[in-house]
Amino acid sequence: MSKGDAMNILKFLVQYMSKPRTTGAVLPSSKYLAKKMVKNMDFANANCIVEYGAGTGVFTGYLVDQKKPETILIVFEKNPDFYQLLLQYYGNAENVHITNDSATEVGMHLKKYKQKKADYILSGLPFASLPKNMSENILTKTKKHLSEKGELILFQYTLIKMELLKKYFTEIKIEREWRNVPPAYVLRCKI
Repeated sequence: MSKGDAMNILKFLVQYMSKPRTTGAVLPSSKYLAKKMVKNMDFANANCIVEYGAGTGVFTGYLVDQKKPETILIVFEKNPDFYQLLLQYYGNAENVHITNDSATEVGMHLKKYKQKKADYILSGLPFASLPKNMSENILTKTKKHLSEKGELILFQYTLIKMELLKKYFTEIKIEREWRNVPPAYVLRCKI
């Protein structure tokens, strides 16, 4: 483990202890979970990718590395400490836009970067611990701003919010990733 990785884990733990409802986990996601989240994405044909709740950027790094240079990547991170970390790592990457804003503002940011819809939206948001009205607001906006063939790809530690997701998406595929602390479900949702 590098010194940078150790520092990110420490920052994540501090954020979890101070804001457990919005941080959602004790540790950053594993590389195994990150690989499972992005493994079926069609990067060659994606014009716009959005990431909600990027945290320390575990998924962001994979997205930046695999996207086409011209693909727009809009990264949402509301936590100011994580936002600064993301700016430090990815702020100069081509067509990568890091925003310190809520996922509920996805439409405004798509418009800002001249995008009609997102081909993929990845989410690390802890829907199980978010207030119901906030979860519903985010999912409503997600469905509105996802392309017809697009996907919401999210991970959760429990399937307790499946009924909520089924209100917005007609097709949900579920995989389990055991090599994460704690183990997580990856959900691929289509309209």
